[in-house]
Amino acid sequence: MCNNYIPVQANLLCDVYGVEPPPLDYPPETWPDYAAPIIMGNGDGARQALVGTFGMVPKTRIPPGVAKVDTTNARSETVGEKRSFSGPWRKGQLCLVPATSFYEPNYEAGPKSVRWRIWLKDEPEFAMSGLWRDWPDGALSFTMLTINSDKHPLMNRFHAPGKEKRMIVIVPRAEWDDWLTCQDPERARSFMRPYPPELMDAEPAPRAPRAKATE
Repeated sequence: MCNNYIPVQANLLCDVYGVEPPPLDYPPETWPDYAAPIIMGNGDGARQALVGTFGMVPKTRIPPGVAKVDTTNARSETVGEKRSFSGPWRKGQLCLVPATSFYEPNYEAGPKSVRWRIWLKDEPEFAMSGLWRDWPDGALSFTMLTINSDKHPLMNRFHAPGKEKRMIVIVPRAEWDDWLTCQDPERARSFMRPYPPELMDAEPAPRAPRAKATE
């Protein structure tokens, strides 16, 4: 699963994705419950960029006493069955999540994970498949769709030993509009395929140590 990535900054949304930057600001790095840009269809065949919260059901939307569940990723195999995702999936509320890289934990050096950065070799900016929903107050939230990556030479190197290997779905640039205008859940599943490993690269990218509090 992926719950940390670098979103495309506003000045590139117009140049690369053909959308006007959203009116709301967002952080330079995205984590669960952070604001980030998503690209949606506007119903007339054009694209639009809006800002949503990363996680289909943000923690602030979970009623007291209800267990908090991570909804930053939706398994493509069960997205139409899970309560958090099934409604938007059936309605075709698909979006693109623009990014320049994403991060995954790597355990090859020992029991403690090391954060790695993954990107595309020939495309500094790309788009991941997403699903969005709105809330009664007009706010938006979104999740990323994932697929199994056990047989992917690059993405099977990440996540804890013994856990199923998963990866986000990168939508090829030529298919962006096909994804955004797809209203058929079964056809949408045809986009759920691994990105070619030879077009991807990765490197260790540990998080900087947190500064110690001073008295």
